[in-house]
Amino acid sequence: MKPMLLTATEDIPKGSEWLYETKYDGYRCMLEWEEKTPILKSRNGRLLNHLFPEIIDYCLGIYNRVQAFLPLKLDGELVYLINNFQSDFSIVQARGRMRSSDSIVEHANAFPCHYVAFDILLYKSEVQTNRHLTTRKQILAKLFKSLKLTSHVNYEDTNRIQAINFSENSELLWNKIKINNGEGIIAKKKTSKWIGDTRSLSWLKIKNWRYVDVILTKYNKSNSYFNGAIYKNNVLVEIVSFSHGLKEEEFKTLVAFFEENGTKEKGEVWSIDPSICVNIACIDFQGDKLREPRFNGFKWMMTVKECNWESMRRQLNPLPELVAFTHPDKPIWPNIDYTKDDYLYYLQKISTYMLPFLKDRLLTVIRYPHGVTGKVEKFFQKHAPDYTPSFIQTKLVEDINYILCNDIESLLWLGNQLALEFHIPFQTIQTNKPTEIVFDLDPPSVNEFSLAVEAALRMKAIFDQFQLTAYIKTSGGKGMQVYIPLPADTFSYEDTGIFTKFVCNFLVEQYPKWFTMERLKKNRGTKLYLDYIQHKEGKTIIAPYSPRGNELGLIATPLNWEEVNDSLNPSSFIIPAVLERIQKQADPFRNFRQDINVKKFKDVLKRLK
Repeated sequence: MKPMLLTATEDIPKGSEWLYETKYDGYRCMLEWEEKTPILKSRNGRLLNHLFPEIIDYCLGIYNRVQAFLPLKLDGELVYLINNFQSDFSIVQARGRMRSSDSIVEHANAFPCHYVAFDILLYKSEVQTNRHLTTRKQILAKLFKSLKLTSHVNYEDTNRIQAINFSENSELLWNKIKINNGEGIIAKKKTSKWIGDTRSLSWLKIKNWRYVDVILTKYNKSNSYFNGAIYKNNVLVEIVSFSHGLKEEEFKTLVAFFEENGTKEKGEVWSIDPSICVNIACIDFQGDKLREPRFNGFKWMMTVKECNWESMRRQLNPLPELVAFTHPDKPIWPNIDYTKDDYLYYLQKISTYMLPFLKDRLLTVIRYPHGVTGKVEKFFQKHAPDYTPSFIQTKLVEDINYILCNDIESLLWLGNQLALEFHIPFQTIQTNKPTEIVFDLDPPSVNEFSLAVEAALRMKAIFDQFQLTAYIKTSGGKGMQVYIPLPADTFSYEDTGIFTKFVCNFLVEQYPKWFTMERLKKNRGTKLYLDYIQHKEGKTIIAPYSPRGNELGLIATPLNWEEVNDSLNPSSFIIPAVLERIQKQADPFRNFRQDINVKKFKDVLKRLK
């Protein structure tokens, strides 16, 4: 059975007869489940089970619940979710090209995918394709509720099978998709039936096009394709080859321009010196080329130097219209040549990792109104200022109206205010109990950073003995911080205080030449300070992935434990390095909320008491 296909259109259809879904960029996939092990089948009939073991393992884990509803057939998409509205096709594509089973398993552990179901074709042996879409949606929702599966897309949820959200408000959904840089929106007629191997006018796709300015460089007469490039570090780099989108008159004009002003090279290829700019519509930039490019228009008034890497980066990642952004070229970290626009780009890219730790926390920020330049001026801000926009959520606690940074718009607004440091309490607004334990490992200076490495490794040995999972990050300064996740609303600060005091006391008793719990800095000498008193209600810690207001713009960076060794250097984690890091390896804190063992921590507390 080949899937029902979408018809591309430019405008979102309106009316009560339509419903709308987010379009995710992944592999279209049928999930056929008759026996214990389901079958994942691509739109071309290719079996995908071996490429996505995390989906198969998840299915096997819920087989006892699903068995009564078999056989089932779902229509959906295999995706790697960046946020609830965007997926990263390059991750899925990389998996699709792998041949080694070891590489596939390693990749699945580092970058686990989701299967997002948007339709049900077979339910308890009964074919559903001839029913209206709204009826099929109801059956799908009922099935997921019965199976206790996630009935909406949540990129943080480790349930590997989820049902897609749908909306009857296209404007609201489209706005969310654009803010989160999603691929597009799908409109489906409520009365549509599922017809395989058909490109239907009842299912429409509308792409969220991004528009990039490029310099024309070549024309290949043999296939009618034009090439375009941009400047990167003053070197011309080719990023696109296109032929679609040109009207007949535009095509003839370009061909004539190349033949009259260009140089004929080998074969039927003509080249010209950088002189003319055009605007290209695309959906993304992958590796070295724009994806799905098409001509959008001439840019006669643009100079070729304006077509550059920095410009393309912003055009591919537009800032939300909801937020008023100012002074993009303002220097923020001159030592690493970072402007405000660079900083906002960092926040866009890191939001998927950072927002889960900021969500529903009473936020304290440190603002640097002039950047980290010369004589640094900074101030702490807890209270939401009078000019805080209405889309920002706040929470009034003891006469302080705290900002809640719960979405990317809020994060970017704070970034535009030059809030460079994000400090959060150990609890959310839903509880007065901690949701994690954090040990602050504070050496006297960066020269004694090796003491922080020693303290972290010796702490981990204690936690391993207790069978507690611990996480570690740099502080973005001279030290590190060790985390133990806790279940919400379970343990009091008094409980955690017993544990933190024991661990710190034990380390100081064992290694008195290295570690101390002395509060006064002047009495610590060259020892590392183990701070357990800081873990209290009302106290804060720097959030994972937050920048710091030092000259290098260091990031409080989550680490893998294998990285905690003598070669670790906190100055390695500047903003550009962290952006490159998240592209190449998985987030070390990705399973933070899943690695919680209530019984083990209760047993530990009982023993310590």
